[in-house]
Amino acid sequence: MISNRIKSNLTKELRRSLLAKLGIVIFVSILLMGLFAPVLATHNPHEQGHSDDVGASYPPLGLTDEITIAQDGERVTHTVEGTSEHILGTNNVGQDIYSRFLYGARTSLLVGLSGTLLATAIGVPVGLVAGYFGGRVDDGLMRMADVMLAFPSLVLALALMGAFGRGTIGIPDLIVVAGFADGMPETITFPGMVTVVVALVTWVWFARVARGEAMAIRNEEYVKAARSLGANHATIMRKHVLPNSLTPIIVLATIQVAAIILLESSLSYLGFSGTTLSWGYEIQRGHDVMRNQWWVATIPGIGIVLSVIGVNLLGDWLRDALDPNIEGEGAGGAG
Repeated sequence: MISNRIKSNLTKELRRSLLAKLGIVIFVSILLMGLFAPVLATHNPHEQGHSDDVGASYPPLGLTDEITIAQDGERVTHTVEGTSEHILGTNNVGQDIYSRFLYGARTSLLVGLSGTLLATAIGVPVGLVAGYFGGRVDDGLMRMADVMLAFPSLVLALALMGAFGRGTIGIPDLIVVAGFADGMPETITFPGMVTVVVALVTWVWFARVARGEAMAIRNEEYVKAARSLGANHATIMRKHVLPNSLTPIIVLATIQVAAIILLESSLSYLGFSGTTLSWGYEIQRGHDVMRNQWWVATIPGIGIVLSVIGVNLLGDWLRDALDPNIEGEGAGGAG
């Protein structure tokens, strides 16, 4: 349960922080777009052939695009106007960008949230054990963590993807199965191996934070009292060390969601995702046509930027509210 003091701090910080409100609006908007993508999408994201009468891609609504085509043996300029049927335009194979943007948000958030949960589940126990016991246990576990930190995240992720392959999981889309979105894909292609890989790359940060907290807490009087009353190590860590270490772990987890979204987009751009409904994959597809069809890569790129900004603003809000010793944007704005 969240204590009344924490609820009060969160509410107070939210009231005086404009950036916190902005972060919540951005994150909740993208979250809702991903959750209800089948309902909000106007076309099946895999469906091709949405082009004009000469096969040209539509630009976003309100814009025009000029291309050169061959007509009666001559090269002439053909103007393509945006249409309300495809408000964000179409790509070079005639797929609706708006619909693919919504489904790409779902993939990025799925990997970002599930990867963070998995990294937390791996890193926090390792860090708590290392910090609580110290000595050789600490040295052994932290040397393993140092080895992981010696490699850049993307390089390590690519090495692990090369070793494990691209494993995907088909999850039934309950909205489509229930009949609320006819004509949409009935399954969600979840990049499970990407999720595992990003967790294996990022668990170290949780381990280091949890270790530092456990080292500070293990000598507190309430821990000594519990130990003197006969509580075993597992009970002490579960009831005393972990609950008092949660604040920095929660803040770190929020920020890591943004980092994992970036890492997943990078892997998708390089072709390791296992699904074509990803913002990174869309940027890769639009890379070669950036000069003529800039919207293909730019729109998913904006989605990535907004997601990262929104999550980071949420992390700043939680940090300022949960840790009174840190002066953040909200504290500065109160003066």
